[in-house]
Amino acid sequence: MRYVGNVYRPPSEAHSLIVQVTYGCSHNTCAFCSMYKGQPFRLRPLAEVLEDFHMARKAYRYVERIFLADGDALVRKAEELEQILDTIAALFPECKRVSSYASPSSLRIRSEEELRRLHSKGLTLLYMGLESGSDAVLTHMKKGHTCQEIVEMGQKARRCGMGLSVTAITGLGGQELLEAHAVETAKAFNAMNPEYIGLLTLMVERGTPLYQWVQDGSFVLLNQSQVLEETKLLISHLDSPNSVFRMNHASNYLSLRGTLNGDQAVMLAQIEQAQQNMGLLRPENWRAL
Repeated sequence: MRYVGNVYRPPSEAHSLIVQVTYGCSHNTCAFCSMYKGQPFRLRPLAEVLEDFHMARKAYRYVERIFLADGDALVRKAEELEQILDTIAALFPECKRVSSYASPSSLRIRSEEELRRLHSKGLTLLYMGLESGSDAVLTHMKKGHTCQEIVEMGQKARRCGMGLSVTAITGLGGQELLEAHAVETAKAFNAMNPEYIGLLTLMVERGTPLYQWVQDGSFVLLNQSQVLEETKLLISHLDSPNSVFRMNHASNYLSLRGTLNGDQAVMLAQIEQAQQNMGLLRPENWRAL
């Protein structure tokens, strides 16, 4: 396979065939993120994309999942995406899932008819970053969308049959917005009721505006106790029946998993246990993105 720059994918796509259909991220201004910073956003020539799938068919005997990279594959023209999906169906009849990242902007430009057609052709799961349900946090972190805009696009994806996996980041509001970040993020998850909810924990990366804010003291990071407090508050406000909840990313201090709403009490009890025994947490130098 041929790749340009660093390639990123969700943890659940670790064993997927990854093919770049775009390069970089169409937004790429989030203050906490260093992904794609050296990679200007552009569409990859369609002929190259299709050629990669033919190369992959010769190289791999069995392909169960395919992830369309980079940061926002859904911005391509609908007819081009359909051609990509038709090629996948012809070359990989054994493939059970095709997925990609999606942004509120790319979902907005797709009509519901287009989304339903893409779903019928095999694009069945979209990954979207909520990051926070607090507009104060989203504005400060230069997300480029309000919470309501993100929620509406998530609801649109679900309405069109798409599976939806949505992530947020604990600690993103710092100490000042701990409560608002937790409560409003839970409300946003509840409004979308996605198939999957993923919770990461903030890590500060060099070269980002957030790194500079931490250095100059204008952004105060949560300590481990406060991360647990915020996580407990968020989970206690969740009401998203049948959503699969995962907090098992390498960035997390504590690993939690369950299905809402039935496993809420168990997860809250695990947080309380960790609050009483901080030795259960992942050491700081073991955390990673």
